[in-house]
Amino acid sequence: MKCPFCGSNNDKVIDSRSSNAGQSVRRRRECVDCEKRFTTYEYVEEIPLMVVKKDGRRESFERKKLIAGLIKACEKRPIPIETIEDLVDKIERQLQRNFEKEVDSNKIGELVMKYLFEIDEIAYVRFASVYRQFRDVSQFMKELKKFLK
Repeated sequence: MKCPFCGSNNDKVIDSRSSNAGQSVRRRRECVDCEKRFTTYEYVEEIPLMVVKKDGRRESFERKKLIAGLIKACEKRPIPIETIEDLVDKIERQLQRNFEKEVDSNKIGELVMKYLFEIDEIAYVRFASVYRQFRDVSQFMKELKKFLK
C-alpha cells in the first residue's frame, strides 16, 4: 500500500478488524519509512449482475422488481413479507454463486417457480401464468396437473 504522506510502498499492518457489519476490513497501517500511520479499507468488488431479457436486451438485476412480482403472486395468500424477502435472498445468493456477470431472465423465473412451488401452490400458479404467458386453458391445466400427481 502506498503511504499517503511520503509515497513509500513499505508499510506494516498494525491492526486489522472487520468493519461495516462484516462487509469490509479496516486496516491500521504504519509506514516503515516515515513512521506515520494511516487507515485503509478493503471491500469485495461487486460486479452488477446483468439480466438478459427474452428479446436480448440487458438490464441490471433489480431485487425490487423480483419482490414486486412475488408480492403480486402472493397477494391475498397467508405468506408473510419476511418469507418473500427470504426467498429473494435465497435466489439472489444462488444467482451470484452460479453466474458471474449475466443471467438469462428465464433462469431467474425457473428459480422463482421452483421455490414458490414449495411455499404456496396458488402463488406458484399465479406466477407461472404470468411467467409462462398462458394463452389458453389447456396450458393452465397442464401446469395444474403437476399438483395432482
